[in-house]
Parts: sequence; structure tokens; C-alpha cells
Amino acid sequence: MRFVRKKRLGCVLAGAALLALAIQATASAKEPPVPALPAVTPIPVKVIVVANFEPGEDMGDAPGEFQLWAEREKLTEVIPFRGGLQPLRRNADGLYGVRWGSPDSLMGGVAEQLMSLLLDPRFDFTKTYWLFTGISGADPEVASVGSAAWARWVVQGDTLREFDDREVPKDWPYGLFAIGAKAPNKLPDNPDSFAGMTDAGKLNMALKLNPGLARWAFDMTKDTPIPDSPELQKARAAWKGFPNAQRPPFVLMGETLGALRYWHGPSRTQWARDWVKLWTGGQGVFAMTNMESQSLAGTMMIASKQGLVDMNRVLVLRTASNPSTPPPGLTAVESVGDEGPGQLVAYESNYRVGAPVVHELLKNWGRYRDAVPGAAHER
Repeated sequence: MRFVRKKRLGCVLAGAALLALAIQATASAKEPPVPALPAVTPIPVKVIVVANFEPGEDMGDAPGEFQLWAEREKLTEVIPFRGGLQPLRRNADGLYGVRWGSPDSLMGGVAEQLMSLLLDPRFDFTKTYWLFTGISGADPEVASVGSAAWARWVVQGDTLREFDDREVPKDWPYGLFAIGAKAPNKLPDNPDSFAGMTDAGKLNMALKLNPGLARWAFDMTKDTPIPDSPELQKARAAWKGFPNAQRPPFVLMGETLGALRYWHGPSRTQWARDWVKLWTGGQGVFAMTNMESQSLAGTMMIASKQGLVDMNRVLVLRTASNPSTPPPGLTAVESVGDEGPGQLVAYESNYRVGAPVVHELLKNWGRYRDAVPGAAHER
């Protein structure tokens, strides 16, 4: 019995030895390692135009926010990238362009697509000038339909507390107020802890852009002619008591407020004025409301902290397709979504005002690569 066990044990040991020899032989005879792929040298991107939506294709059909850029700047080279529903486009002068909007993005994803582009190893965005463009609702106290506003601030209008306006105290103008505050038009003072983030220093809702660069762009384009139309002239006549709303389309400086909700009406417009003033310390003037600026600005801010982009090179240009509140004599219900002819002129205004800045940056890239323009206007 012991002999049998010893014999079996010997067989096991012999088998293990043979297996070890086989493994050693296989290891010595294995294929040489696969050579590493050569490192990709990122392409330095000079200027990129970022739009938000198109009703169809980028070229050849009814225009949206991007089509005039794609067609007139001949952005014919198509560069797909992971995470983007639409491809990046490029022309022979080195101008890039991209837009996000599609039915899929109604559930979100605008910021995620931008971050996917920023993380693409094929591109170097550290010296890139960014022009974020799009149409907006305009405050009729500040601008007329078709007007174009260069922003000094991007203000976030999503993160707040909200009560039904019919249920607020009688001395409140509306039911929207800052998290950590006790009433509208108050900065957070941390009366109710919200994960330790309800003081004004931590819950900052406004991103200050480079004011010198914005002023430089405004000075270059302030006399740009913007097309007018009989339809717009007729609509402007209704704005008695609002001199800026009755002006033909013009270029101005004014802040953009981004919020995912499409809001409209006198109460919400007053909230927007107050909210922008509150979070910019009285320095900003509400001009344009839209649904994307806050998400894109937040993504850029995160990317800048990682050294992927330079926030001093970011421009935001919004153009008015409609007022944010009805003219005298109409209700909000009667006027909401009434963009009509204003949308087409806003697309045109967007391109005509933005293009001179883009062309200047590309033409004189040797000057602007390492020196951001507008240092004399930094206040």
C-alpha cells in the first residue's frame, strides 16, 4: 500500500517537472513582443468655432447656428471623434468648427461631447482661441432682435431653490433664490448647510471671461452692419418705451445667462437681470438667455484646471432671435417661442460679427499664439 502511494507520488513529481520544463521551453520560444505604436504628435489648434444645433445637415439645407460657418468658411474636412454625435470640421486655413445639437442631445450630453473632444489625443488645445456662438432670447431693455452681444461673464441659472410663485411671501418678486439664502436677491450666507457648499465663495454661479479679449473683439466688430428686414421693423414698433428694443440690430457687450429651462416672461426676465447682477457683484448686465452656455463654460473651466485649455482665450458671442419677455399689450403665452424672422437674422448676425475676429486671429497667428489680445482692456 505504501509502495503504491510512493509510486503515485513519484509520477506526480515527474509530471510536474516535465510541465515546468515545457513552460520554460515555451517561454523561451514565444513570439517577440509587439512593438509599441509611435506616439501621436498632437495638432495645435489655432481657432475653433463651437455652435449648438442644426435642424438638419451642416451644409446645403435650412441653416441653424452652424451652417453659415460651415459653408462660408469651407469647413469641408470631416474629422469624427469618439463621444461626439457630430464630427469636427476643418478648413485649409486651420479653422475648426463643431456643433453638438441633435434629437439625442435633448436628454443632455452637450458638455460630455465637448469634454470628449478636449480629451482627444490628436489635438492640442492649449493655445486655442474658442468662439462659442449661438442664438438667444434678449432682454428688450438692453438689445433688439438680431443684435449680437459679446459676453464678459457666463452666469449659471440652474442651481438654485425654487418655489411656485403663487406660494411665495407677498414681498418676494418671484420664487427663485440661491441655495443657502433665505430670499431672492441674497447671496448664500450658509443658514442651512448643503454639504458645506452654501457660502457664496464655494457656490459661485458666474464665470468671468477675459474682459480684455471680449472688449478687443467688441471694438473690432462694434460697427459691423447686421441685416434688417421689414418684418423686424414691424415687430420693433410694438416696443414703445424700450429704446434699445426699437433699434435696428447692433453689436453690444452684455452677459449670457444659461439655464436648461426655456423660460419667458416679465417675472423671469426680472429674475435674470437680478441674478446676473447678484452673482457678478453688480458688474454684469443681463443681455442674452440660452440653454447651453453654462454647461459649456463649466466644462471649459474643468478642462482649464487640468491644463487642457486656456480660459483667457475663450469668447462667447450670442445673438438675439427673440425677446425674453412680451412687448407691451401681449401676454407671455401669446409671445413665447415667437422667433419667426428673428431666427434667420440671428444666424446671420452671429456669423457676420464673429467672422472678423476669427479671421484676425488666423491671419496674425504669429502675434496671437503667445500673446492674447486685449491686454489694454482688462478692466
